[in-house]
Amino acid sequence: MIQLAIIGPTASGKSDLAIKIAKKIDAYILSIDSLSIYKEIDIVSAKPSKAELNEVRHFGIDLLCPNEYFSVDIFIQLYKDVLMICKEEHKNLIIVGGTSFYLKSLIDGLSQIPTITKEISLQAEIKLKDLESCYNFLFGVDEKYMKNISPNDRYRIEKALLIYEASKLTPSEWFRENPPKPIIENLPIYNIEVDRDLLRERIKKRTLKMLEAGLIDEVCYLEQKYTRLPHAMNSIGIVEVLEYLDSKVTKDEMLKNISTHTAQLAKRQQTFNRTQFGDVISAPLEDLEEMILSGI
Repeated sequence: MIQLAIIGPTASGKSDLAIKIAKKIDAYILSIDSLSIYKEIDIVSAKPSKAELNEVRHFGIDLLCPNEYFSVDIFIQLYKDVLMICKEEHKNLIIVGGTSFYLKSLIDGLSQIPTITKEISLQAEIKLKDLESCYNFLFGVDEKYMKNISPNDRYRIEKALLIYEASKLTPSEWFRENPPKPIIENLPIYNIEVDRDLLRERIKKRTLKMLEAGLIDEVCYLEQKYTRLPHAMNSIGIVEVLEYLDSKVTKDEMLKNISTHTAQLAKRQQTFNRTQFGDVISAPLEDLEEMILSGI
């Protein structure tokens, strides 16, 4: 079975390339995009069209509602499930997307957490009703670990509390004794190189296309159905439209802000891809298809 990853900044052409390669090597596609995972966030996430999704079987798209929680732990389990499906159906797998942190988590692995009994889970649930008290207690026993966690981050506070209650070790002690193990090894990673001026122009054009496709209507619908509270509602493309709906900016300013913030994201993605992976094959989009096929 062949596995490979295609990474690159937003608007660099990753999805189209992945579909082309998938057709030629009989592969399924696993998306690593932090927004495409959500149903109903279609225009903002620039997820593949229905026609494209029908061309090649995709995973990691339209799995959760915008108000549902998603984390790297959930993504890793998704990868394991997809890998099993690929093996059962004799398919290859292409991992593609802009949220390279998820790919890094597969390569680096995550530490296991201790076995959580029902009793421990129930006790933790009671303690978590006073989140501030829980945080202060954990900070007192493990300041090094907790200082990187927000006092309002219920998910990570709960995880730290469960580790402590189940193992009788502080989170720092637990992770030191249970280091992460790679989940995937020797994965070929192909990175799309793109000139920043060209990328900015592509982003500008894509932003206009998003507006024409109904961007404002989609954000209005999302706000009405889910409110502004879910984490996904803080995403680029949604925040700027909400500012426009609040009459804080004009439509032209909204479009400019989306393009600017997306370009800033693309720059961060390029930096991450350049510094966080070891053996990466980088080339312009027009060269990568041949390089991938010849490397298989």
